[in-house]
This record gives sequence, structure tokens and C-alpha cells, in this order.
Amino acid sequence: MNRYFYIDSEEVQKGTFTLDDLRNEPVRRDTMVWTQGMPEWQRAYDVVELQPLFDMSTNAQKQFSETTLPPQVAEQSIPAMPKSWMVESILVTILPFVLCGNVLSLIGIAAIVNASKVESLFNSGMYAQSTEASNNAARWTKITFWIAIGAILLAIIAIIAFVVFFRSLAGIGEAFM
Repeated sequence: MNRYFYIDSEEVQKGTFTLDDLRNEPVRRDTMVWTQGMPEWQRAYDVVELQPLFDMSTNAQKQFSETTLPPQVAEQSIPAMPKSWMVESILVTILPFVLCGNVLSLIGIAAIVNASKVESLFNSGMYAQSTEASNNAARWTKITFWIAIGAILLAIIAIIAFVVFFRSLAGIGEAFM
């Protein structure tokens, strides 16, 4: 049986571990691992022998964590799920486009894509990546919101300028008559 090394979240090399040992370690799909015979470090999920660590169903993972950790420790290690920003990102993308034809609001699609990642990353146990996706969704939602506000303000200014211009033309026309 192979014995594996891995690089933890603080970039510290840990090892050696058997497949069973790795079940008790904080190894995620994107954790870099190495074992004798491998030419270079690889993501844990790309190593065929380690895939069973990640292919367990959510219920099996929950049962596994409950059987290996005391309930207090199991609950303490799972942070709260970050905000997904899905509703907000959809609204700031769709409404400005529909209401005033603002094509720039379509960059809100980046917000929707990041918002869609939050829950799946969290449920996969990738808490840091889930938080990062939430932060990116928030960033793109806010950028799209301010672009929409700017476009609406520019449209209002353009309408006012249009009305003022044509009133002044009407005033010039009356002066010649």
C-alpha cells in the first residue's frame, strides 16, 4: 500500500500516510499529494487511489465524521456557509438590461457564476474556496450594481439634455417668426 505526503493549507509538508490515515487528515480535492513512483506532486482528486476519499456521498461523509470525531469537535470544525449572493447577482444583471438596455450589466454574469459555486464548494468541504467564491460574487454584484446606477444616471442626464436642447431650438424658431 502506498504511503502519501501532502501539503497542508499552511504550505507545510505532512506525511507519510496510508489511504486510511488520510481519511482523518484535512485533505481536500485540490490538496497537493505525492507518493513514491509519482514524477511530481498532483491534486489529490487526480490520484486514482485517493478518489474514494472524495466520492463518498454527503451522508457517508457525515456518518464518517460523526463516527471519527466527537460531536462537539465535528460541529466546531464546520463554519457557517457564506452568503451566496445569487438573488442579488441575478437582479443586478437582468433588471438593468431589461429596463434600460444596459449591455454592461451583463458583466453581472461573473457574479452569477461565482454565486453558483458557493453552496457546492461549501458542501464539498472546501470552506476557504466557498468563502472566496462568495467574496467574488459580492464584488461582481456590487460592480454591476454601480454600473447600472451609472447607466441610469447617464440616461436621465441625456433625457434632460435632449429636452433642454429641443426647447432651446423651439425658442430660436419662435424668435424668427
